[in-house]
Amino acid sequence: MGVKNIERLIEQRIKENPINPDTLNLEEKVVEIRRTTRVMEGGRRFSFSTLAIVGDRNGHVGFGHGKAREVPPSIAKAIVDAKKRIIKVPLIEGTIPHDVYGEYDSAVVLLKPARRGTGVVAGGPMRPVLELLGVTDVLAKIVGRTTNPNAVVRATFDALLKLKSPEEVAKVRGLEEEKIKSVYRIYAGGVPVR
Repeated sequence: MGVKNIERLIEQRIKENPINPDTLNLEEKVVEIRRTTRVMEGGRRFSFSTLAIVGDRNGHVGFGHGKAREVPPSIAKAIVDAKKRIIKVPLIEGTIPHDVYGEYDSAVVLLKPARRGTGVVAGGPMRPVLELLGVTDVLAKIVGRTTNPNAVVRATFDALLKLKSPEEVAKVRGLEEEKIKSVYRIYAGGVPVR
């Protein structure tokens, strides 16, 4: 079947709904810095690969990679790359609208909405993605075979790309938008609307 191309899915989303990163108040977080070595004729040549996340804690988040001979330039390149891949994710009262699985290669993640006060129950590289997205309550778990930060972040973005807003669900199902939102608010820990 092959591996999903998350970059292509993000590009399609950005074409449908372009986002200008200059208008957002973005925060940056480095998830991983990895040193790579290449053996040359004169000895070893080191370089650094960085994975970074940017987000505004208000429904916008992106990830990027950077590679350079030293750490600071690789971080700068990763942040510039992340600003090119910012997506908008629907949130309801600080949590995600519904359960969703995301997968990339052998990394599989599960995201579930949580009641108010639960906090971000997520480990590893998923936590900075969800925090910079602006999620305050969510249950998340890595259920795949790998905990490689690169694969887990891409699987998390796959899950976020699958989330549907109440407007989209109401349109597809032919129901009133308020009815769908009231059901989602029950998930989020709000009082059921009668």
